[in-house]
Amino acid sequence: MTQDFTPHDSELEDAAGSDTSRTDSDRANDALARDVVARILARGGTALDEGATRHTSRDGEQLELQERSALRRVQGLSTELQDVTEVEYRQLRLERVVLVGLYSGQRATEAEHSLRELAALAETAGSQVLDGMLQRRDNPDPGTYLGSGKAASLADIVEDVEADTVIVDSELAPSQRRALEDIVKVKVIDRTALILDIFAQHAKSREGKAQVELAQLEYLLPRLRGWGESMSRQAGGQVGAGAAGMGSRGPGETKIELDRRRIRTQMAKLRRQIAQMGPAREAKRRARRGAEIPSVAIVGYTNAGKSSLLNAITGAGVLVENALFATLDPTVRRARTKSGREFTIADTVGFVRNLPTQLVEAFRSTLEEAADADLVLHVVDASHADPVGQISAVRGVLSEIEGMSQIPELVVLNKADAATPEQVAEIRRQEPGALVVSAHTGEGLETLIEQIAASLPEPRIHIDLTVPYSHGDLVSRAYRNGEVATVEHREAGTRIVAFVDEKLARQLSAVAVGDDAGR
Repeated sequence: MTQDFTPHDSELEDAAGSDTSRTDSDRANDALARDVVARILARGGTALDEGATRHTSRDGEQLELQERSALRRVQGLSTELQDVTEVEYRQLRLERVVLVGLYSGQRATEAEHSLRELAALAETAGSQVLDGMLQRRDNPDPGTYLGSGKAASLADIVEDVEADTVIVDSELAPSQRRALEDIVKVKVIDRTALILDIFAQHAKSREGKAQVELAQLEYLLPRLRGWGESMSRQAGGQVGAGAAGMGSRGPGETKIELDRRRIRTQMAKLRRQIAQMGPAREAKRRARRGAEIPSVAIVGYTNAGKSSLLNAITGAGVLVENALFATLDPTVRRARTKSGREFTIADTVGFVRNLPTQLVEAFRSTLEEAADADLVLHVVDASHADPVGQISAVRGVLSEIEGMSQIPELVVLNKADAATPEQVAEIRRQEPGALVVSAHTGEGLETLIEQIAASLPEPRIHIDLTVPYSHGDLVSRAYRNGEVATVEHREAGTRIVAFVDEKLARQLSAVAVGDDAGR
């Protein structure tokens, strides 16, 4: 998919004054910003990593990816019907969007990373990025975000490229969005709405769908907008036009107020549903803790390769796609160290800069998987242009989860096959203990598993017991969850010398025979 973009110099001018009053530094910043837009948008459709999604044999058949691709909207197809017989074969055309961002002072490089990420988010949501506009401005305009002059310039760009939507690289106040829509005459959404849309597309489980719907309603509630005469519809009597029933506010309640009440009611229902799903998830965690199986949680920025790494370690066959937030629902699988010790490894939802607070709250129950882990694998895309910024963004979200600060963290630099040695060296200067791996080629995976084994809590109780053959399941657990030094098969049973956890030590002592009984 290839489009031609022409950066607009006027959008990059300083809103504070004319060109004659500006310094050489100001002009240099604007030149850099123009180059930023050119580099980001000159190759339309390449905001995501170069190349198609790459899979290995460990990724399995990827049936979910095939299903998702079958429903993907394609460029150039129109929803307009030329003949009624086309209705069964019609496909939606890609939504055509223009991106808008602000930056201040010397922060043009950060604006580049942010706008490129916004373009990747837009493509993941199923749109076609046509053009972009960066403005250097200390603070957003409280009325229209860009200011009236730049908003008018944006309207001209939208008309020239025939865009359907404007996406703003920030969170807009409801009044700013309405004012900007009135000027550009097309739909305006912000970064938060875009991320919520992607989550709504990719959520699969019942709990995931409920969490996304709750986040969307929390975002929508303060942004409801009345249209035309619908604002003047009032309830009549006790039942009213909104069919609110007994106890409604009656004649003074407008349609938008009824909508707000319905949203609050649905939000309360969703919170109850999510709370009711909690015990099942907690029961599974208790079962894992009861078996004394150590747990590892994979966290990281979206599209860093977390699912690929999980597949490489466990062969889980989880969906792998070159897209942001491709997988949302947590996946837990078992794995083994070289010594045969079992542990569980969980893949969690990815993070992004300025992750909407609604999503952090809605997915808090999912993120608790990471809070219960014995070790956190922080996966970083070593080939990304700003990996240090991604690390900071992930740690910022994790700091909001209670108990995460006490869990050991192991930084894993993934996609080593796509990163340059200079990129890897720069990250390791910031994170000296980081491991370098490639889930695609298998580079560094053995070292990673060894480091995981060394970082898991060790069983500390020494046993030297003879266990009856009828309790061979306990001996098997000692192999899986402990460190067995010696095994000897005697007439009375199996003599085992090992280090195990406290719970297993008590169970083995209770069934021990001969001189070992009661130890």
